[in-house]
Amino acid sequence: MLLAEMPELVQISGEQAAALTGLAPIAHDSGAMRGKRAIEGGRRLLRHLLFQAALVASYHNPVLKTFADRLRDAGKPHKAVITAVTRKLVTIANALCKVRQKWTAQPA
Repeated sequence: MLLAEMPELVQISGEQAAALTGLAPIAHDSGAMRGKRAIEGGRRLLRHLLFQAALVASYHNPVLKTFADRLRDAGKPHKAVITAVTRKLVTIANALCKVRQKWTAQPA
C-alpha cells in the first residue's frame, strides 16, 4: 500500500517522505508569537493507514516499542507518541526501499 500510494518513495529523503504523508510538523508562528507544531496536509489516506500500523508497532515491535516507551516516559501525549512512531516508520520504510532490503529486528 505504501509504494502504491507513494511511488516516489525511493527517490526522496526521509524528511520529504514524512512531509508527503503529512507527518512533518508545520509551524504556525507569526512575529513573536510561537504556536504549537501540528501535522497537516499530505496524503490523508496513507497517513491514516500508517497511524494504524504505528499504533500496533508501538506495542509489539521491539525497536519501535522502546522508542514509544521512551517518549511516554518523557510525558508526551499519546497522539504525539503515535505520530512520532508513524514518522519513524515512514523513515525506516523509505531507507529499506532505497537499499532493497527487508526489515530485520536487531538482536537485543
